[in-house]
Amino acid sequence: MFDKLSHGGIGNKMSKVTRKVAFPRVVNVDDLRRLAQQRLPKAVFDYLDGGADGEVTLRENCRAFEDITFRPRNGVAIENCDLHTRVLGHDLSFPAMLAPVGYSRLMDPGGEVSAARAAGAAGTGYILSTISGHKLENVKAGSTGPVWYQLYLLGGREVAEAAIARARQAGFSALVITIDTAVAGMRERDPRNGMKQLLSGSLFSKIPFLPGILAHPRWLASFLLDGGVPRLENIVIPGRGPMQLIDVGAALARSTVTWEDLRWIRAVWSGPIVVKGVLVADDAKRAVDEGAAALVVSNHGGRQLDCVSASVRALPEVAAAVNGRAEVLMDGGVRRGSDIVKAACLGARAVLVGRAYAYGLAAAGEAGVARALEILRNDVERTFRLLGCPAIAELNSSYVEVSSKALWKTQTP
Repeated sequence: MFDKLSHGGIGNKMSKVTRKVAFPRVVNVDDLRRLAQQRLPKAVFDYLDGGADGEVTLRENCRAFEDITFRPRNGVAIENCDLHTRVLGHDLSFPAMLAPVGYSRLMDPGGEVSAARAAGAAGTGYILSTISGHKLENVKAGSTGPVWYQLYLLGGREVAEAAIARARQAGFSALVITIDTAVAGMRERDPRNGMKQLLSGSLFSKIPFLPGILAHPRWLASFLLDGGVPRLENIVIPGRGPMQLIDVGAALARSTVTWEDLRWIRAVWSGPIVVKGVLVADDAKRAVDEGAAALVVSNHGGRQLDCVSASVRALPEVAAAVNGRAEVLMDGGVRRGSDIVKAACLGARAVLVGRAYAYGLAAAGEAGVARALEILRNDVERTFRLLGCPAIAELNSSYVEVSSKALWKTQTP
């Protein structure tokens, strides 16, 4: 399918898809979300859109940006606005990368390959989730930009070492270790929608949930033409082959990443290591002491432990604790370019965007991801010009004010 997408033989189809997400039909990320909701069955959309438990952190990730207001320098004319930033030695066109999003191939057959290709075309990087339906070699080959591999220890160390070796051989430039997934969070929308039954189980168990699938014939046709439920091509179990997608929940409970694992990983991976899932100063300091080149301030998009701090609220504490010893990234709740600028003011070298581009992928495949990136980059540049700031290198906390009602922590404990 991807060879077809990259050739001119379906140019008319691609043009039609591109028009679907073009201005003015799609003005912002929420417009992409609306299109994704229309195209996807409820079970698949809610997997993408939902969070853990009462979804308090899911909502707060976005709302917390409202507690940050700008302090612009007006009366400033900026001829050239320099949005370029450098992350782990890679030049990015603007301070955002695509975060790892599992099960992407359920949202669109292009999945991870399409997202990586769009990221490279936009001059930025992509992070591939272990829980992916396309081989990591194909994902790396699809992008002209930097690609990192996000590692879960699904299947044990032997399986993880094989994936690390493949990532090294394919040219992945960094390894991302997620530390906040001791077990999968309770995402209450999934059992209500029968996500497990739809992915596996008997035909009888699927019957109550089939009307929601059949109501989306275009998605269903593309899903079936792509072979149905994909296996996890980068978790290859000896003697069994790629892991079944449905096995992930149980496998996560047996594969908690610890600080001791980080030492082992350092021994088998010579490139930079990024620790994702840091929310407090103690973990930030520990990660740096264990050799992390970068940290991601993240609560897993509100999908793990509910009622933890919004990522942008935790960002100043982590940045202060790191104190320049490692690069600091952030993800969670980013829906506008102004959110990216606010995070940069508070200490983030760049942000990772997840749902913002996944909505685009679900709405229109690669064209949707490209549109999401275009929206965010244009937002960032407009924000810089209105702030009177000519370059990201000159951005600092003096350009923002944090609401005193928000009880933000800006110093290390």
